Amino acid sequence: MSKSVFCIATTQGQAEKIVRNLQANGFADSEISVLLPETSGTHDIGHIKASKAPEGAVTGATTGGVAGGVLGLLAGIGALAIPGLGPFIAAGPIMAALSGAAVGASAGGLVGGLIGLGIPEIEAKKYEEKLKKGNYLISAHVNDNDQEERAKRIFKDAEAEDITSASESSAPQHS
Repeated sequence: MSKSVFCIATTQGQAEKIVRNLQANGFADSEISVLLPETSGTHDIGHIKASKAPEGAVTGATTGGVAGGVLGLLAGIGALAIPGLGPFIAAGPIMAALSGAAVGASAGGLVGGLIGLGIPEIEAKKYEEKLKKGNYLISAHVNDNDQEERAKRIFKDAEAEDITSASESSAPQHS
């Protein structure tokens, strides 16, 4: 079983608490993803070396030194330009998924990239709206039902919103 459990965090503090709790409960950094809009340029995640790359492309796949914070420790941190939405910071497996062709396609955008991760279209649209408002999308890759339940419990305990699990081979399960 290969699934991911997703949630929305409304603040950086809440997002960092969730990531710390996932790490403390045995989730590897490579299994945790975070996506957030880059609105202020001052997020305590990392200094992004961005270029004026075409929309839909990874604009800064390398970081020029992490400024601190638990989110900066995640793998694959970088910046994305998502058509119609603007700049985002992504870390973890979601970085590779969203920097692919689905995001670059004019019809795909963020919703297309999220659908490619196994999220149903209706949920993907809900997450896109939440991200537009400055929220954080967090996901944890899970390999079994025990990990799935641990991730959901961590998200619920942190009072995260819109908790969903998805896999490419089955329908979403809401909690």
